[in-house]
Amino acid sequence: MVGPILLRRPPPSSAARLCISAFHNWRSYATTETFHEDREKRGEKWFTLPPFTATINGSALGKELSRNRSYGRDVITSTTSTTTTALKWVTRCCPELPRSLVQKLFRLRQVRRESCDMECSGEGVEALERPLKRVAAKDSMNVGDRIHLPISVQEFPNDKQELPNDKKECHCSEEEVTFIRSLELYKDPAIIVINKPPGMPVQGGIGIKRSLDELAAACLSYDFSEPPRLVHRLDRDSSGILVMGRTQTSATVLHSIFREKTFGASNDEIDDAKRILQRRYWALVIGSPRQRKGLISAPLGKVVVDNGKSDRITIVNNSQTLPSQHAITKYKVIGSPCPGYTWLELTPLTGRKHQLRVHCAEVLRTPIVGDYKYGWQTHRNWKPLAWSNNECHSDEEFPKRKNLPFDLNMESGSVSEKNPRLHLHCKQMVLPNVNLALQNVKLHSDSDLSELESLELVAPLPSFMQRSWNITNS
Repeated sequence: MVGPILLRRPPPSSAARLCISAFHNWRSYATTETFHEDREKRGEKWFTLPPFTATINGSALGKELSRNRSYGRDVITSTTSTTTTALKWVTRCCPELPRSLVQKLFRLRQVRRESCDMECSGEGVEALERPLKRVAAKDSMNVGDRIHLPISVQEFPNDKQELPNDKKECHCSEEEVTFIRSLELYKDPAIIVINKPPGMPVQGGIGIKRSLDELAAACLSYDFSEPPRLVHRLDRDSSGILVMGRTQTSATVLHSIFREKTFGASNDEIDDAKRILQRRYWALVIGSPRQRKGLISAPLGKVVVDNGKSDRITIVNNSQTLPSQHAITKYKVIGSPCPGYTWLELTPLTGRKHQLRVHCAEVLRTPIVGDYKYGWQTHRNWKPLAWSNNECHSDEEFPKRKNLPFDLNMESGSVSEKNPRLHLHCKQMVLPNVNLALQNVKLHSDSDLSELESLELVAPLPSFMQRSWNITNS
């Protein structure tokens, strides 16, 4: 059997090489000409994003706000960034686009970048003549670069605008929207603050039908293309001030401020005037602490109970046997007119899960009223406080309101009832004016933020806690 015969092509002559080179040059020139002709109609094919500019580094700004207030101007960090990835720039410019869609466009190599390098080099190349190149999601952006997306992405913002207040998407009724908006305490272009009702979870999870993060996105976005973002947490049964960032940048700043508050806390008592973030809770506890004010410094750890079905937080005496997180709380008595009960003002210097509840129950030995998780032994002998005839008239100040949205009940649960609710409320908060800080940094990247004014927020007590206050002080 004869094998295949391989014919070797002879090397081209110099004349042939010249012809081939001329052909490739002509082909490249023709392709470029056709490409530029298509670019003249680029408005029909591409959706062009604004040129990339220096952006605010939210994490660095939050750290600088915290350090400037606590330590003066000794530590200066850069609050602006001149680099970011193409993916982050697209999601920042088009928050209404689903992230999965943006990632898919990058995977399919349908995203282009128009670099400003040629323009910046002084060669006089017009913007129309600058070539478009494919860009990957992780590629770094340079100042002045433009991203071009397929023109079809313009359909997504229009589809979203057809849903007023996103009601069709989240199925919120007019009554529910009105109720959520009635919780607002403060709002500016950077943050929105609400008075969280007791019994409503902050985040979704197993068995949770409606959560505040979902409802805020549906009812509190207003004319913003981005939904409000959570920056801290409150227990489901607690109530009070809850802060959310209205943009990605402001949420990052707030996240950094809350982290710095925890990381910067020490065993020493910190002057309130120097702390950038101050939170004060009101709690009604059973019993009375030995001292009228003090500082609790006790590490907390998580243990699993009920054969792994649940867990609880506890004081960790030996950190070598159980992982722990340092937790610090300031407390002071603000009222104890009723024997057996005391009103406390609690100021957490760190942000740990169930920190206030565990510190009250296990350190002060005064569990919070309605805290059946950490004060169950005390509540076994619970007896409601009786009202006199004169005190009964004060009940008219709190008319019964039935059928609140989301099955909430703001009235029942005071100390006069058999099953009191958790008496823990975030009543006051002081935090920096993030909106002004962002405006100052946009105008002057090296602006002095040490004298920036703060926001002081106050949330009224829920009805059942106000009734308990009246009962214990009558």
